[in-house]
Amino acid sequence: MARIAGITLPSQKRIEIGLTYLYGIGRSKATKILEEAKIDKDKKVKDLTEDEVNSIRQIIEKSEKIEGDLRKDVTMNIKRLMDISSYKGMRHKRRLPVRGQRTKTNARTRKGPRGQTIKKK
Repeated sequence: MARIAGITLPSQKRIEIGLTYLYGIGRSKATKILEEAKIDKDKKVKDLTEDEVNSIRQIIEKSEKIEGDLRKDVTMNIKRLMDISSYKGMRHKRRLPVRGQRTKTNARTRKGPRGQTIKKK
């Protein structure tokens, strides 16, 4: 059972996919990390030795910002945009889509459920 940055990686998955369970690591970063550690990406997480897990952990610690630090940076960036009242910051404050999507018909994920209209007789 491999544990990196406080996250237990799923033991039945390939290590390339298992690393993506860490916030901030996707498929491409996982591949680069495994190439640097010289570990086969098709190897299962349960088959890793302690030395391999430690080498992956050291590579991630020295080169990548993941989990809590990355989440904190993202929230601080959003807070900064809201404080300076930029357009993106105002969209965040109003809980509307930030990246130019239309809001007349879609954007239900961001805006929440529709307000119920009053039925007229």
